[in-house]
Amino acid sequence: MSGRKPRKFNEPAESFPQPAEILVSRIKFDLKCKNERQKHFLKLIETKDVVVINGPAGTGKTFIACAEALKLLSTHRTIYKKIIIVKSVTVLEGEEIGFLKGGLKEKMEPFMISFMDNFHKLIGKELSNDLLESDVIEVLPLAYIRGRSIDNAIIIVDEAQNMSKHHLISTVTRIGDNSKMIFLADEDQVDLKNRDNSGLTWFLSSVSKLEEFGTMSFNREDIVRNPIITKFLDHLENIEKYGDI
Repeated sequence: MSGRKPRKFNEPAESFPQPAEILVSRIKFDLKCKNERQKHFLKLIETKDVVVINGPAGTGKTFIACAEALKLLSTHRTIYKKIIIVKSVTVLEGEEIGFLKGGLKEKMEPFMISFMDNFHKLIGKELSNDLLESDVIEVLPLAYIRGRSIDNAIIIVDEAQNMSKHHLISTVTRIGDNSKMIFLADEDQVDLKNRDNSGLTWFLSSVSKLEEFGTMSFNREDIVRNPIITKFLDHLENIEKYGDI
């Protein structure tokens, strides 16, 4: 573990530690989108301040978000200084984050795996871990961004389907100068005890007409992971409609 203190959010960009600049200069990869919907997602991130993406597992939401965040970090260093991943940590009763051993970084490791897997694919395990260790990539539970104004960052908000209207509003209002915010959601995977507490549908509808916001939804035809996922989801839908078949 490095003894260097992470940069505070209100410090000027020029004070960012030089070792981190060296790490970022090593970010190199080629990204090939697998369909037109993924290309559209990339375009939204490039052109909008806030992007809200809804879609089933396997459509590449997290992969595209990670890839574009790394690209922006490496090509616009005077603007973007870090990637912040915000997790809506919804767990089973008795497994709250406070019961996990270690400090905040250690507590968040289990919730970071899906992102680190994608960073590993894009830039390799060693560089990904170095960026995480140096706090160029940072992961935070939702509660830890309250009251902050987050400047010079690409902020990826995961599991947005588990956020209430209040949480969605309070999260958007954390965006500061020279930042982008990307919400990733899957409306079919709401983990809340009362699904009606999810603010995702309301949020998508509310911001869809704002010029600075970009919204889109992937569907099952956009799944690029193992095709068994589409078959499985279709099967579950048939069971819900027609009973056990």
